Amino acid sequence: MEIMVNIPEDVAKLIGSNNVDIERQILRATALEEYRAGKLSHGQIGRMLGLTRFQVDAFLKEHNVVLNYTLNDLEEDRRTLDKLVLK
Repeated sequence: MEIMVNIPEDVAKLIGSNNVDIERQILRATALEEYRAGKLSHGQIGRMLGLTRFQVDAFLKEHNVVLNYTLNDLEEDRRTLDKLVLK
């Protein structure tokens, strides 16, 4: 999906030096805020920004964002590992 956003010229100059920089900054900021709000998953951020799992981890860490990883997530990962070890 393509979305157009109008930004005053003086504000745009503060955000980035060209349209690509500005688009990327807005995309990154949106990804961070929506992840913090619980609307985007780790994988969705990766797809949105074209990042690997480890790059998403680094991106979130760089912006002091705590991973949304619940006790249920841990239990699910533990069960998956148990299945893989038993094979």
